[in-house]
Formats: sequence, structure tokens, C-alpha cells
Amino acid sequence: MTTVCWLGFAVDARGAEPGLEASVSRQGGGLTDRSNAWPTAAQWRRVVLLEDYNTRVVVGGTLLLGVAAGVIGSFTLLRKRALMGDALSHAMLPGIGLTFMLSVAAGGTGKSLWLLLLGATVSGLLGLGVILLVRNLTRLKEDAALGIVLSVFFGAGVAILGVVQRMGQGHSAGLESFIYGKTASMIASDAVRIAVVAALVLVVCTAFFKEFKLLCFDADYAASQGWPTVVLDVVMMGLVVMVTVIGLQAVGLILIIALLIIPPAAARFWTERLGMMALLAAVMGAAACAVGAAASALFPNLPSGAMIVLVGAALFLLSLLFGVRRGIVIRWLRRRELSRKVRQQHLLRAAYELREDDAVVPNLETALASKPIPTRELLRMRSWSPRELRRELRRAARAGHVVVDASDRVCLTADGYALAARVVRNHRLWELYLITHADIAPSHVDRDADAIEHVLGAGMIHTLELLLAEDRAPAAVPASPHLIGGAPIPQPK
Repeated sequence: MTTVCWLGFAVDARGAEPGLEASVSRQGGGLTDRSNAWPTAAQWRRVVLLEDYNTRVVVGGTLLLGVAAGVIGSFTLLRKRALMGDALSHAMLPGIGLTFMLSVAAGGTGKSLWLLLLGATVSGLLGLGVILLVRNLTRLKEDAALGIVLSVFFGAGVAILGVVQRMGQGHSAGLESFIYGKTASMIASDAVRIAVVAALVLVVCTAFFKEFKLLCFDADYAASQGWPTVVLDVVMMGLVVMVTVIGLQAVGLILIIALLIIPPAAARFWTERLGMMALLAAVMGAAACAVGAAASALFPNLPSGAMIVLVGAALFLLSLLFGVRRGIVIRWLRRRELSRKVRQQHLLRAAYELREDDAVVPNLETALASKPIPTRELLRMRSWSPRELRRELRRAARAGHVVVDASDRVCLTADGYALAARVVRNHRLWELYLITHADIAPSHVDRDADAIEHVLGAGMIHTLELLLAEDRAPAAVPASPHLIGGAPIPQPK
């Protein structure tokens, strides 16, 4: 029986995950339990620098598996088939057990890895076919088909494994390792198989990137253009089957789904581009596998497959919180900034509308300074508390939009007046559009316009001007179509 060295400890090449037995070293002629000992500096160095042969094999093999799973998982996640890998991995279990039984019945040992993987592939493809049949021939949705195949095939697999365990050769077959994985006992031939599959996945995904991208985002449009969407779907699912089969040994059929979902889901928080998402998913998948395998080497009581998933979960949590595109923190900061912008614009619009009926003399600064606005009038215009108004006035003063005098009166600066005029113009253009084209009553249009005026871009403003066929100067502020502060705004003479 071939043995390999995991941090210097002998491990059977086809055995289980390194546990207490793998963490026992001879000291002074006796056996000393090191299962709870903290790794020494020498052990850290050996793992980090990949000094041991088996460490290089395990870390390299799992790293390549993480790359392949991250890339193909990006497409299945966007295709809304993230759980397809889960169903396929569970559907492979009965194929493994039946292949072992047939091999033993034919006079073999039943331990040929190639035969077992072939049986897993056939069983997985059969499960995929059942999913497609249930989805296309019945009214059941795809999630229901996935649940049916996952539970039925896995139940059949567990029953078959129970029969195998009662066979003479079943006790030493080690088939249960396909359920939980046996990363630590990976040998060079396993890493080579993973490398071949990873290379094939990368080549196919690169060659069909444009086709897969369109299939993920708009399959109906691709079909209308004559693209073979069914063939592309089969190719994509075939790659998922290959990664699932080759990953059974590394993390097991229960945890392989984590490599297909967690890295792509984490990458989605960092980018809006599919190419970058696939690249980040590959990097995160590789990092999760490498760090998880190394952690299991340093702490022998920790199973490698579980550690890989936990490291991936930590990367997902980090992305969930701090992702620059969809992370919770950045979204909260953006919402807070938008909220501040909206409140500032409401303040400036209220100040503008209170002095809109006054003629502006050529010396704008003098005119604005001569028309201070008492804060009580601003409170009447907006439903703010005095504390909230003072806070917004301080922010507007720091931005150079208003000046607050000693008598607690507010004057717009020239910059503040220009910004207020632009805000009011956008607001009223949208009001006029709602009144003219959406048939909304003028008395109800103000609140509807409040919700959209702050995000109107230059292109939308130009479109509104064309729709309303404005005959005024391009920068002119339209008159308000409704009462403001209890009285109509006087029309300009």
C-alpha cells in the first residue's frame, strides 16, 4: 500500500483524513499525542514554503480545483443554476456504489479509481437528464426538479453503500471518502487529473466566453439569433459534471457545491463585469483551497474539506461586507451620501423658492445678501426639526452654499444660488412631465417629483426639454405648476 508524508507523518494514500493517528510522533521511544499542540515555527515554515512533497501535491491539486470550480461556477451562478452542481454531486453516489459492486462481481477488486469516477460520471449525467426531463415535460420548476433528483439519487446511493459495506471487500473499499473527501491523502496522479480537468475547463470557458455570457444574461435573445443554446447549455453542464467528479476526492460530494458557489458569489460583490468576476472567483477558489489544505496540515484534527469550505466562507463574508460594488459597507456609505445630497438639495430648493419672486439685480452677491431668510420660514417649507435644520445649515455653510448671520438668518451665496436654481429647474421639469404625460394632478405632483429629481442626469434633462418643447432659454427655471408655501409663485413679467 502506498504511503505519503503529510508534515512528516505517514498517511495511507487511500486512507481517511489525517486524524489523531496522523498527528502522533515518536519521541524518546514512545508515542506522544500532539493533536492539541500548537504548530512550531518549523512546521509553519514547512507548510508556507511547501517544503514537503505531499504538501506541494495537496495544495497544488486543491488550488487547481478551486480555479476550475470558480470559473465554471461564475457562469452557472449567473445562469441561475448554482444548485445544479449540488444535485449532480449527490446523483453521483449511486453510480460509485453500483460500479464497485459490478467490478467485484466481474472478479475485480472494485478499487479502480478510474472505474469509480466513470460510474460517478454516468450517474451524474443520468441525474442531469432526469432534471431536464422533469423540467421540460412537466409544469414543475427547475428548483423542484433539482430537489427531486438530489434527494432520490442520494437516498439510493446511501442504500447501495449500505449493501457494499456488507460485502467482503466493502469494509476496505473506502467508498465513504467520496462523501466527505480525503484531501490529505491526495497523490500526484490525483493532482494530475485535477490539472487536466482545470486546463480543459479554462480552455473551453475562454473559447466560449462570448457564447456563455449571452446564454447567462439573455438566453431567449441568443436563441432568436440562431445560437445553439441547448448545445451551449449541455457544454456548460458537462464542465460542471467534470469539475464535480474530479472534486469528489478533494472535498467530497457534500462539500463540492461550496467550491462551485461560494467563490463566484463572493466575487460578485467586487465587480460588475463577467470576465473580472470569473478571474476573481478563480483567485478566491484557489486561495480557499490552498489556505484550507495548509490549515489542515498544521492542525491535523481539522479535516481538509471542511477547512476549505470555512476559508471560502470567510472570503465570502469579507466580500459581503467590503465589496466595492455590492458590499454592505459601500452600499451603506453610498446611501448615506445620497441622503445627505438629497437633504442639501431640499434645503437649497426651499431657500430658492422663498426668494424666487424677488427680482435679482445684476450684482447677484449683493442681492442675495440683502434678502436673508429667517430659519422659521425654512422650517415651514420642510418637515424638519430645528436640530435637523441647524445640522443641514452647518453642512451647507461648510460647502460654501449659504451664510448664516448672527441673527440666525440664512443667505444664499452665488454658488448656492446657482446650484439651487439647477435643482429647482430639474424638479419642475419632472413635475411638468408628470402633469403633461402621466396625467398626474398638479396638487399631487410635488411629492412624486421629490423622489426622482436628485438622480436626473444631463441626458434625461435634455430629453425632458425636448418632450416639453420648451420655448424659454435653456437655463431658465420653469414656473411652479402648484402652490408653494401656501401661495402661487408669481409669473415672470
